Amino acid sequence: MALEHAILVSLLEKPGSGYELARRFERSIGYFWTATHQQIYRVLRRMEGDGLLAVREVPQQSRPDKKEYTVATPGRRALSAWLHEPVEPESIRHELAVKIRGAAFDDPAALISEVERHRKAHDDRLRRYLTGERRDFTGPEAPRPLDVGQELQHVVLRGGIAFERMTIAWLDDVLDTLHGLSAARSGT
Repeated sequence: MALEHAILVSLLEKPGSGYELARRFERSIGYFWTATHQQIYRVLRRMEGDGLLAVREVPQQSRPDKKEYTVATPGRRALSAWLHEPVEPESIRHELAVKIRGAAFDDPAALISEVERHRKAHDDRLRRYLTGERRDFTGPEAPRPLDVGQELQHVVLRGGIAFERMTIAWLDDVLDTLHGLSAARSGT
């Protein structure tokens, strides 16, 4: 997927400035597609030049005017074409898994702190996902009923929640294995 497609989706959900778009990436779509502020601004300029986006200047008091981006007709056509293209299933490149296998040739216990660090990162991400789910989809302040876009955002978020839960369970299994191997090596 190109960053352009993620930007088109985000701007179709809600028009906004480059800054607002970057904040949305940090808060929601960025869980599944990351981009720096610089990358987003660079791609926005290119998409504007290609006619995929429309831009209007929004005056602001005591601050420079901001540009608000919306998706132009060619941008909608480009997104539609991409949505109809097949997508290859993703391959997982998992450096930690290779390290775990490689630990057979060193001290497996040496990986415990690294696996714990990964587990904490996934646990933190799961908490952010669950907080976002309560805020945007299931909590008392969430809109009822959800519209089509919200339903699709929620199903993607549920996939992320399931992935994080599966990863945490796997990392717990890895930690149990590493602790067991460490105990066996030390004779306890």
